[in-house]
Formats: sequence, C-alpha cells, structure tokens
Amino acid sequence: MKELLSQLYIKKILRYALYMFLALVMQNMLFTQLRPLGVCPMWLPAVAAGVGMFEAPGAGVAFGLIMGYFADMAFVENTVLFTIMFPAIAFGSALLSQFYINRRFLAFMGLALLAEIVCAFMQLLATAVTDAFSTEMFRTALLQIAWSFPFAALAYVPPAKWIGRD
Repeated sequence: MKELLSQLYIKKILRYALYMFLALVMQNMLFTQLRPLGVCPMWLPAVAAGVGMFEAPGAGVAFGLIMGYFADMAFVENTVLFTIMFPAIAFGSALLSQFYINRRFLAFMGLALLAEIVCAFMQLLATAVTDAFSTEMFRTALLQIAWSFPFAALAYVPPAKWIGRD
C-alpha cells in the first residue's frame, strides 16, 4: 500500500511539473507573440491561482514558488517579483477555495481576474519604483488585465480534471 501511495504522489508531482513546463512554454513562446497595442497576455497568475484552488495551500505554494522562480528567469526585468507573488496568489486562492468559494469555473474566473489585477499592478509598482512613474503605466496595466483574462480559462481545465484522479 505504501508503494502505491508513493507512486500516486510521484505521478501527481510529474503531472504538475509537466503542466508548469507547458504553462511557461506557452507564456514565453506563444503569448509573447500576441501583442495588440503592445501588451502581451500574462496567464501565469491564473495558472498559480488554479493550482492553488484545487490543491492544498502547501502544494499550491510550492508550485507557485517554483513557477515564479522560472518566470523570473524568463522575464529578466523582474528580479524576484514573480517568485514572491505566485506563491502568495496560490496560497490565497487555496484558502479562499477551502473556506469561502466553491471550485467551479465562475469562481475560478473571479480568482483569476483578481490574480491578474494583482500581477499587473505589482508589475506597475515595481516598474514605478525602479524606473520612473508615468500615468501611461495604468493604461498598460489595464490592457494587460483585459488581454490576459480570456486566456485564464485555459488554466482551469488541467487542475480541475486532475483533482478527481488523485
């Protein structure tokens, strides 16, 4: 029995590692090419929110931490922004889904929208602190939120389908 449980746990880890890899590849290779009005969609916060929503807070934080680390390596203008932000998003969505909201699609889209808003405005704040502040940054943040939100629906399906298998 112990071997069976460890094999299931290893399969779960490998499944989420593959999901993280595909999410990062899609973000860095596909979504960076889609730039209407100069803004590319950022769907990684929705991925962190999705995993946090369907997993325990500890597993969501671990997933968000590793994904944030690799996202910070891909986005060289950030130093540790995503490494700090994605575990916080996953932890928050895990707590909300355990106590306050259900794990349905509309609740996920609400969490994803909140995660996109947090991500866009944290990027705005980080840029304002390190460079210079401009009111045009608010337009960019709002465009990023609007352009990222439809892609958040893609982040719902894998964790929602996997939760029943484990």
